[in-house]
Amino acid sequence: MKPYFSFQWHITDECDQRCKHCYIYSAGKHDCLQSMAWMQIRETFYNCLDFCKVYGRTPYFYITGGDPILHPNFWKLLKLLQGHGIRFSILGNPFHLNEQVCRELKEYGCEKYQLSLDGLRQTHDWFRKPGSFDCTLEKIPCINKAGIRSVIMTTVSKANCKEMAGIIDAAVGAGVNVFAFARYVPGGGELDSGMTAREYREVLALCDQKFKEYEAKGCQTYFNKKDHLWTLYEYENGEFRIPEDAKEGMIYGGCNCGNCHLTILPSGEIYACRRVAQSRVGNVLEDRIADVWVTGMEQYREYEKFSKCARCKLLAWCRGCPAVAKGTCGDFYGEDPQCWATEESGLIAKAR
Repeated sequence: MKPYFSFQWHITDECDQRCKHCYIYSAGKHDCLQSMAWMQIRETFYNCLDFCKVYGRTPYFYITGGDPILHPNFWKLLKLLQGHGIRFSILGNPFHLNEQVCRELKEYGCEKYQLSLDGLRQTHDWFRKPGSFDCTLEKIPCINKAGIRSVIMTTVSKANCKEMAGIIDAAVGAGVNVFAFARYVPGGGELDSGMTAREYREVLALCDQKFKEYEAKGCQTYFNKKDHLWTLYEYENGEFRIPEDAKEGMIYGGCNCGNCHLTILPSGEIYACRRVAQSRVGNVLEDRIADVWVTGMEQYREYEKFSKCARCKLLAWCRGCPAVAKGTCGDFYGEDPQCWATEESGLIAKAR
């Protein structure tokens, strides 16, 4: 197990946008938006700290929503985190940011503020709302000026994969500190997500070329290769090698689900991963997380059950995205539809 543990904490469903790939709005589940009351926030926070104490983990919080800044007790929560010396980042929108707000976020200890770019102007504003693209880019310097690391995250799908080069250029041009992307998880709504494995490998190759071009120019943006299929791509290119001292049965990287991450919703529901449909394992207002870790989360740590990855040499470092597999075929341990590794490549052992 890794020494840290990250809690993706959705304190409210309230949001200024109605994004087409949002878990709340794409499925039509927005008739009753929820937010945690202050006492529930306190109870949740100390439940998380109890878990970390029991299992010797260092907590890290990703405070999100909805847009967390819309919660009436948002600043009160940041004060609570600061008082306990807990590190945290914010995943939010750009609309309520200004220099004063960013300075206050920094004073409370905010390390990173993550925004989204899901296409160039027309595509992004179609995903989210008119004016969102320009507002996002305008707020990056504001975040940077306060001493907070600005992050741009892109959710890549068939609808925007041809725009990735332009998205990278826009983010770097705005001065973003960190750029990353993850794949869309099928879950309903208006979005066609069906990239083939070959198409997705082409996306990685394009992004890899762009990243290296910028790095050669001395660009200060950190390109976070978040998707675990980067491991497969770099293994093929010789940039990743299986360590000679790797121990059989050990998990060194790949998906953090069941290892060092969980999600808490405004209702208190605990999800193994927010991107994995029907991965509820408990409720933080009713259950002790330290107990749920054993009774509910262990089902996401059975690595030998992966139908394809369990036969792959990169099992301990990759495993693709189980959320995408679940959203596509209904099986967390099913085959990642964008993984291009084959038996012919020598990576995958023949099925018995």
